[in-house]
Amino acid sequence: MDSGILIESFAEFANSKNIDRPTMISVLEEVFRTMIRKKYGTDDNFDVIINPESGDLEMWRTREIVDDNSEDIWDYNKIPLAEARKIQGDFEVGEEVAEEVKLIEFGRRLVQTARQTLIQKIKDMEKEIMFEKYKDQVGEMITGEVYQTLRHEVIIVDPEGNELSLPRNEQISKDRFRKGESVKSVIHKVEMNNGSPKITLSRTSPVFLERLFEVEIPEIYDGIISVRRVVREPGERAKVAVESYDDRIDPVGACVGMKGSRIHSIVRELGNENIDVINYTDNLELLISRALSPAKVSSMQIDRDAKRVSVFLKPDQVSLAIGKGGQNIKLAGKLVGMEIDVFRDVEEQNDEDVDLTEFSDEIDEWIISELHKIGLDTAKSVLALNRDELVRRTDLEEATVEEVLEILRKEFE
Repeated sequence: MDSGILIESFAEFANSKNIDRPTMISVLEEVFRTMIRKKYGTDDNFDVIINPESGDLEMWRTREIVDDNSEDIWDYNKIPLAEARKIQGDFEVGEEVAEEVKLIEFGRRLVQTARQTLIQKIKDMEKEIMFEKYKDQVGEMITGEVYQTLRHEVIIVDPEGNELSLPRNEQISKDRFRKGESVKSVIHKVEMNNGSPKITLSRTSPVFLERLFEVEIPEIYDGIISVRRVVREPGERAKVAVESYDDRIDPVGACVGMKGSRIHSIVRELGNENIDVINYTDNLELLISRALSPAKVSSMQIDRDAKRVSVFLKPDQVSLAIGKGGQNIKLAGKLVGMEIDVFRDVEEQNDEDVDLTEFSDEIDEWIISELHKIGLDTAKSVLALNRDELVRRTDLEEATVEEVLEILRKEFE
């Protein structure tokens, strides 16, 4: 095999990946020195000269001339006088012989091994380059093309042809992808697994929603408006707290746009995810009130040490505060970093509702007490939450919660 082809193919790869010249030469030299060591046992007395641009390769072996009867003639860096004079007739003992070694002298097998080594080094460098490229881009948005849809993941190809993984659990439930389709996502994780880079993408991360806001809202891109916090139930509902650094600009209005024109493309990208945009404030009480939107809060009691807040609302606002399946109150709690308990204003109690204490003959007192702890003091306030949410927020078992819900439902049948 012609060494020029070997060198030029590597140089072409190195140039395409912006590998600097010293690194390129170092890799090539190591491949040929490995070949020398396999044939001669050492490369200490060899010089390897490579020109990546022209594909030229020179390998020179340097040895000291010793007398034919010397005990040193078998040393790797010594050559008998008789052998040296076959190269040049006027050599004398003590002089050095620099002899060029041609690639053909290594034999087909060694040259083939060198080729395979170089190919492997190219693959290893490609992996390292890919890892280095992406490890500093975690949290950045990327647009790729669907290459393959598998059961547990979708393989996305970036503009350079690298394969990235979008796992099922990082996809929005409504996502449906076809081969060749363009997909936006955020770089979620970058890892090395058994020497190969694993780039994991996400469409469910709050960071993805934040990046979409940066792309779609010019004021955010320009730094006039800042996204302070993002919480999501991917594909269902999200809350985004934004803040303006210019008093003349309403951050919520700027993000939503006239009749929702600006946020519409984001909602569509996220499978019609319902997005509440909230004006951020350092006033915790006001932030909690805004986070529970669209419900209107009458009053609240904040326990900062316990990170818990008791919110009091009129009866017709309770279901709005809790939201479908408890989504609204759960996201509001995440946004403000506190557990939110909802209570009805006692003065506004609706006669159609029934106080939980009225069920003490059917429901144990300790169970009623557990429900009171999270602000549920009437039958309808309990029924406004689903089983999973009640289990999550109390210490009650699933079976117990199901039994309580059944008892309360019968009251209104």
